[in-house]
Amino acid sequence: MNNRELTDLLISWITLSAAFAFVFSGEGFNLVGFLPALAIASLAVGTGFLLHELAHKYTAIHFGAKAEYRAWNMGLLFALVVAVLARFIFAAPGAVYIYGKHVTEKENGIISVAGPAMNIVIGVIGVVIGGVYATSQIGLVAQIVGSINLYLAFFNLLPFFILDGAKVFAWNKLVWAVLFIPLLGFLFFF
Repeated sequence: MNNRELTDLLISWITLSAAFAFVFSGEGFNLVGFLPALAIASLAVGTGFLLHELAHKYTAIHFGAKAEYRAWNMGLLFALVVAVLARFIFAAPGAVYIYGKHVTEKENGIISVAGPAMNIVIGVIGVVIGGVYATSQIGLVAQIVGSINLYLAFFNLLPFFILDGAKVFAWNKLVWAVLFIPLLGFLFFF
């Protein structure tokens, strides 16, 4: 991993953490509410975003391609503006760019599903820990981390435009449905 990729990952992590913290800290800006929300959001985004992007990267490398994460500055700015003004998360911070080898549609589908699959694993672990330790601070934090990861998986699996879901859907509709439909149910009921 080179310095530019590390810098892009760090800037994206900080920006997305701030966006989630704005949404979770309530109406208006209150530093007392924002700082704890930022700490929890940093943990959630650190696991969700970083591991999601690294899953894409190392799956692509597994298939013989080269891969690097690049931040998308307009997407990061848009995420912050939407979080502050609308209290909604629109996460399009950047992407892992794959080069050096032509990947097949199947390989591209597997590379694309790796990120959301990582979010689902983290999300389920977080929700289970949150349920087991429901009355503790650890349980609350785990529940939030889990929920954010499941939201990230859902968002990324939407079958639109440049999102992972479009590539997974194009490759294998059954794999897409098996992952997406339970997430839709989770977000609807929780």
